[in-house]
Amino acid sequence: MTAIEQYLVDTYRASQHGTPMPPPPGQDDVAVLRAARAYEQFRAVLDGAPGHHPWRSALHRRLTRRHQT
Repeated sequence: MTAIEQYLVDTYRASQHGTPMPPPPGQDDVAVLRAARAYEQFRAVLDGAPGHHPWRSALHRRLTRRHQT
């Protein structure tokens, strides 16, 4: 059963029982990804690493290295 099919079954059950409707699949995906990114940045700061994205750090190193030579 796909996520959409399960959602439709859960919606039907909720309407029959008078309970709140479930959220549609994928509604909170972006929020989960942002929370995971924030947690990884937090862990990096606790470990003593820079708190921003590692790609940004790599790009900064690459650009400053070019300007120095």
